[in-house]
Amino acid sequence: MNFTRITGGQRLLKAVLAIGLTLSLAACAQTQEAAKPTEPSTPAPGTQPAEPASDTKGSGQVLRLNNFTEPLSLHPGLITDVWSSNVIFQTFEGLTRIDENGVPQPAMAESIQASDDLLTYTFKIREGAKWSNGDPVTAQDFENAWKWTLDAKNGSEYAYQLFYVKNAEAAFNGKAKPEEIGVKAPDDHTLVVQLENPTPFFLELTAFYTYFPVNAKEAKEHPDWAKEAGPNYTSNGPFKLASWEHKNKLVLEKNDQYWDAKSVKLAKIEMNMINDANTELSMLENGDLDWAGAPTGNLPLDAMESLKEKGLLEITPKAGTYWYEFNTAQKPFNNKKIRQAFAYAISRKDLVENVTQGGELVATAVVPPTMFPENEQGLFADNDVAMAKQLLAEGMKEEGYASVDKLPPITLSYNTEEAQAKIAQAVQDMWQKNLGVHVKLENQEWNVYYENVKNGKFQVARMGWTGDFNDPINFLEIFRTKEGNNHTNWEKKEYADLLTASSREGDAQKRKEILRNAEKILVDEMPVIPFYFKSTVYAKNPNLKGVVISGLGNVQYKWAYFE
Repeated sequence: MNFTRITGGQRLLKAVLAIGLTLSLAACAQTQEAAKPTEPSTPAPGTQPAEPASDTKGSGQVLRLNNFTEPLSLHPGLITDVWSSNVIFQTFEGLTRIDENGVPQPAMAESIQASDDLLTYTFKIREGAKWSNGDPVTAQDFENAWKWTLDAKNGSEYAYQLFYVKNAEAAFNGKAKPEEIGVKAPDDHTLVVQLENPTPFFLELTAFYTYFPVNAKEAKEHPDWAKEAGPNYTSNGPFKLASWEHKNKLVLEKNDQYWDAKSVKLAKIEMNMINDANTELSMLENGDLDWAGAPTGNLPLDAMESLKEKGLLEITPKAGTYWYEFNTAQKPFNNKKIRQAFAYAISRKDLVENVTQGGELVATAVVPPTMFPENEQGLFADNDVAMAKQLLAEGMKEEGYASVDKLPPITLSYNTEEAQAKIAQAVQDMWQKNLGVHVKLENQEWNVYYENVKNGKFQVARMGWTGDFNDPINFLEIFRTKEGNNHTNWEKKEYADLLTASSREGDAQKRKEILRNAEKILVDEMPVIPFYFKSTVYAKNPNLKGVVISGLGNVQYKWAYFE
């Protein structure tokens, strides 16, 4: 979805809600073709299609997939990663849900009204909506969950996603009281939300997991409710958590208490934790899995060409950017010119054509072209080795390094995975060849790796971002301050001021220019090295239908079934 269409959706939403029509009609201006599910007509990888297990042929309806690794958390207010969110999007539901066309629709809210100035939203919670244990889902469950996330002592890295709510940021920073936050539940079925500024994508945000409710009664009685499967783990989505063998397997079962349970055809989802792409693909070929690849894993890079030739590779665009992060608090990457040199000395074209091979687009900007179409051309030249050498020399002179061999030892960190290893090895070779620097590679299992990244225990680390909603601010606000998901230790007042100005600008084109100027500062300062714009790449059991993949790369199994 591009920027102007989002803003057009805001105008339409205001007009439609004002006369009381449905949210479905209001959101139609925001339909995105990229969000439509793709159903391969080809068999699963292998010389002959693997015969699906008997329980996938209709009666049992059991979906088997690989979730790659242990989730960091299964608390909606604490997660930030795709492996945790792949579970949460199946087990929880917000006020809205993104449908198969990428449009937010009423979910836990059966009706939505917005004020003329788009600063106040009134949500009516569905009569009869229940948690998986039979408790009613109430407006207070939403209010309490949001305020819990905005309590800084709870450590939510995604608390800033709620800062669109009036006084939310002030409360998070201790400058406002919880009761001053603009979310109120005057009764069990009414939730009133006041915003800081008109937010055209707000009804997309309410479908995002930071805005999900939590069973207030269970959370109060059992503070550690989200750490294990069991009677205290209650959810309100299409599926419920049946079992959790840590670092081995999660099992979800259909939630019969779900308000729209009649639409759910799968009886069970088995989520394995296999940290190896070759094993995952082999299990798909042997009929032991029904899905391989995105959103939670990667197909083996060595198999990509063969899968393409057989017509088995499914690729859809995704609003995401793969990048490396610098720790700007550590030498030598405290120096902007040295960061730029390392960024310019990479051939992204070689990486996407010869290493990743998943239809990715070269990225020399941060915001994906789905939001800023101009970024297909980017903001700097790919593989500009001459400029890289010049910048490195200038940066070393500024820092007092007489030669390359006098630079501090440099370590490139990545999580244990074949694709990450091959990308890191290619980059290591490019930096050695183009800059003459020696780089040590270091890999760790994801949970350990990410903990180190969060705590600043790295020099250069592989990361990236996939959009949570379709607006450029989602990619830019990460770097507003050093808090939350910004691991780089970089911040700049001029940059933050532009983001603040964008939130107050009602003119779509002017707002876009403000955000473009902010991105230019970010790319010039280079706290991250953009590599490529992501794509969703997968292969699956041909009998599996109805899986919905959004333009943001999220997958929903609510409507999935085997035929």
